[in-house]
Parts: sequence; C-alpha cells; structure tokens
Amino acid sequence: MTATAPSRVAAPPPPRHIAIIMDGNGRWAKRRLLPRALGHRQGAEAVRRTVSACGEMGVSYLTLYAFSSENWKRPPEEVDDLMSLLRHYLRNEVAELNARNVRLRVIGDRTRLSDDVVALVNESEALTANNTGLTLVLALNYGAQAEITAAVREIARKAKAGLIDPEAVTEATVAEHLLTRDIPDPDLIIRTSGEQRLSNFLLWQAAYAELVFVPCLWPDFDRDALEAALADYQQRERRFGGR
Repeated sequence: MTATAPSRVAAPPPPRHIAIIMDGNGRWAKRRLLPRALGHRQGAEAVRRTVSACGEMGVSYLTLYAFSSENWKRPPEEVDDLMSLLRHYLRNEVAELNARNVRLRVIGDRTRLSDDVVALVNESEALTANNTGLTLVLALNYGAQAEITAAVREIARKAKAGLIDPEAVTEATVAEHLLTRDIPDPDLIIRTSGEQRLSNFLLWQAAYAELVFVPCLWPDFDRDALEAALADYQQRERRFGGR
C-alpha cells in the first residue's frame, strides 16, 4: 500500500489589525528594584520586537497605546522621561521603520505636546507616508471619550450649518469623524500585565474586537507571547452579533 502524504492545512491568516495596551512597565521595574524609567526603556525594546514580529506575520495594522490623555496625571519626572523616550524613538527608530517599509501614523490630541515632539511626529509621518507594509499607529495623548466627543461636536457643527441632516446621521457618520476614519477597526486587542479593562482606548472601534488579556508585563512581551495571543484569537468564532 502506498503511503498517503499527510494533508497540509493552511495556517489561519493573522488578524488584519492588532491593538495593544502596553501595561506593566512600572511594575516590571519595581519587582527588580529598578527606577520606573528603566521599565519604560525595556518597554521600548518590547515595542521593537512586536513591530518586527507583526511585520513578519503579515499583520496590516498595529496600534500601540503609547501615551493616554490620563498619563499627564503621573509625576512630572515620569512624564518627562516618557516624552524623552518618545523623542529618542522618533529620532532613532523611524529610519529603520522606513527601511522595513513600515508606515507610521499618530492619533491623538497634539495640542498639548511640545513643539519639537509635534515636529518629529510630522516628519516621521511624512517620511513613511508612501510605505506599503505594516502601518504602525501610535496612540499619543489619546483618549477615546475625548475622540468621540470631538466627533459628535463636529457633526453638530455641520448639522447646525445645514451640511448634515441630523436624521441621516448613522454609525458610519460617527466613524467618519473619528481619528481612525481611514484605519480598519481592530480585530484583536491585547492588554498585558493581567489587567482586564480598556482604559479609554478605542472604545468605539472595539465594539466587535476580540479581547485577550495576558499576564506578562509589557517589557517581557515577546514573539511567543504574541503568538499565544493569536492562537487564542484564532480559536474564537467571530459572529459580529449574528448567529
């Protein structure tokens, strides 16, 4: 009897859009009796690993919750360190992102950011604007409630001016006024550190996202942790409210 070659089952495709709440830098440092700043620096290494892995896996969009609008409440020295780390990333990593065909986008309120950070963001977006690989979205000074409020305010202005019929406003109308209007909603949202909440992140866009909460702290997040989260996601049946 001739042996039959084993059938090969194609691996399921990765989610088109992964969003990550990067949590646990401070706790990572505290457990090691290190300054919080070192935790943030190790977190930046996890960003580098994750961007590389997502690009290799064929993910189209990766959104990282880099700095929330609530993070301004942290001690000034920690905010300063986070902004210094952002400056370092934009000055030193974007050339590598560009070489890897990664497009960088930033969403959030830029009005509270320093002029030099805004300039670096603008330069980075312009440099990578024509890239066709992974789109890396940094949510910077971002808060979902503020985003939705701004969208509603703009729709109200247009309605008052007679540009929009209030009776014709739909979910699509709101989505078109969000910061993510040209970015698909996330298929998968991952939060590290074991916390199980969205913390004002992509609240509208997360309506039908699969949520995966992983126990490891963000600086320890690596390709194995990402693949485990994807395996969890791929076992789920996404019905989008249907049967």
